[in-house]
Amino acid sequence: MKILVTGGAGFIGSAVVRLAVSRGHEVVNVDALTYAACLDNVASVSDSPLYAFEQVDIRDRAGLDTVFAKHKPDAVMHLAAESHVDRSIDGPGDFIETNITGTFNMLEAARKYWVEAGKPESFRFHHISTDEVFGSLPNDPAIKFTEDTPYDPRSPYSASKASSDHLVRAWHETYGLPVVLTNCSNNYGPFHFPEKLIPVIILNALAGKPLPIYGDGSNIRDWLFVENHADALLLVVEKGEIGRNYNIGGENERTNLELVRTLCGILDEKRPKSSGSYADQITFVTDRPGHDARYAIDPSRIREELGWRPSVTVEEGLERTVEWYLDNEAWWRALQDRHGVGERLGVKA
Repeated sequence: MKILVTGGAGFIGSAVVRLAVSRGHEVVNVDALTYAACLDNVASVSDSPLYAFEQVDIRDRAGLDTVFAKHKPDAVMHLAAESHVDRSIDGPGDFIETNITGTFNMLEAARKYWVEAGKPESFRFHHISTDEVFGSLPNDPAIKFTEDTPYDPRSPYSASKASSDHLVRAWHETYGLPVVLTNCSNNYGPFHFPEKLIPVIILNALAGKPLPIYGDGSNIRDWLFVENHADALLLVVEKGEIGRNYNIGGENERTNLELVRTLCGILDEKRPKSSGSYADQITFVTDRPGHDARYAIDPSRIREELGWRPSVTVEEGLERTVEWYLDNEAWWRALQDRHGVGERLGVKA
């Protein structure tokens, strides 16, 4: 299979690219190389004859048409997106342009290519989204997001992703474009851009800086190891039912405070301080505006229909993640000078 991956130099996209190439798929990585992208993320496969890179912005429709005509993919995995909630609060315009208009351009470019190719039944457009489109859950373990949960986005980021999901479904219903959709829980793991919670905690801890936790740290997230997510995404693009959506979760719910304390314990073991614990650096800061209380995924559909479930526990995944950051200082040091990294964002209301 030849797969066109948008956002393949980003965190989740690069995990998909690396795994797909390792499994013998041809991959065309389409990325605009904005602030959160890094070609070092795919350096391990960049010399493979199965890999090609195109620096194209999904807001550039003509550029997308050229990529489709040149590479003739069998499937599209659309991951390119602005994804940081705090940045969406400060600058929502970029999220509207990339996540909504960019997805519209991808759908139209894919539809044009599919129609001109004779509408092959094997073609797939896989749209990768987030559980944040469903809003916020009460603190009741019996209640989780399913594929039928009504949309209730509460941030500019989640609203833009919800909009893109609706566009994808509309292009399937109206034009017959063969689509599959997935909504995932919070990802973590190697190559995570250093503005998100887990890398922030690891890198601030090592630097002796405060470990910022929004509010009282009671917000709950379901944590999914990125390499498990990539495995699920490839399974869906290969075997998912057309027009169907699948929720992908890690089945690992933790409060933010629990998560941070776990990271501190791992760091205490692997790179102990001269005195005390990294947990001594925990600092509670003003909460994010509109901060959702809890996300939790019910992954029953993908488990029962496609036989997938996560293979990495949060304890194992966090240990592997900490080890990766300890071993790859050159990677994260190079990214810390990028715009906004290390700053408190998302305080506008």
